[in-house]
Amino acid sequence: MEVEIVTNEKNLMEIKVDNLVVAEILRVYLNKAGVEFAAWRKEHPTKPLIFRIEVKNGTVKKAVSDVISDIKKDLSKINALVKK
Repeated sequence: MEVEIVTNEKNLMEIKVDNLVVAEILRVYLNKAGVEFAAWRKEHPTKPLIFRIEVKNGTVKKAVSDVISDIKKDLSKINALVKK
């Protein structure tokens, strides 16, 4: 999976992502976590999507890091259930 940071500020980040599934999972978890704005757009089917994240408090990097930890925990729970 390729990721390229387009804009990187304290409260705003735009990232080019080539994986729609990852972007959608991040979007859902970020919105649940209460970030100001998390959405993606795709200008053309042949181009990567642009994922935009805005936060009011803290930094985008911290919000994404926290959400990735939450995703890992949920995946571990699912993995444990599947192994039963």
